[in-house]
Amino acid sequence: MLFDGEEIVSILTQCGVSHVVWIPDTSLGTWESALEAASNFDLLRVCREGEAWPLAAGLTLGGKTPILMMQTTGLFESGDALRNIAFDLKVPVFAIVGARNWLNSDSKDTAKTFAEPVLQAWGIDYQIVETVDEKPQLANSLQRFLKTKRSHIVLLAE
Repeated sequence: MLFDGEEIVSILTQCGVSHVVWIPDTSLGTWESALEAASNFDLLRVCREGEAWPLAAGLTLGGKTPILMMQTTGLFESGDALRNIAFDLKVPVFAIVGARNWLNSDSKDTAKTFAEPVLQAWGIDYQIVETVDEKPQLANSLQRFLKTKRSHIVLLAE
């Protein structure tokens, strides 16, 4: 994984995130203890990814600054909720999505095949972070989202 939990907590704290709404899939799950221990934001777990988008939207409407964390397959599963929040209700959301098997060239997993085309079809701004040199792009993307209030997803290579 490109980031450890302490790095993620530092980025989220510096950017003023109030809540992390997540399901700890795959590599993102390794951040759990650091996210739990963080005192500058609340960690909110959901049962399904489709619950994450409306929870984040409610927090946003209440004046908070939440972000979502999930895996690519959860992004696919929750697409209708994302569509409703970002496009119908026009509530801006930011997510870090673990791009499962992105770095595994031998994988037959189609999650990496469909991640970008799905985001492109939805017209969601996104950024891929897949190398150590690209790590600063995560914080830059979050800061840009906070300024523009335009929905954005960071695909974090796993």
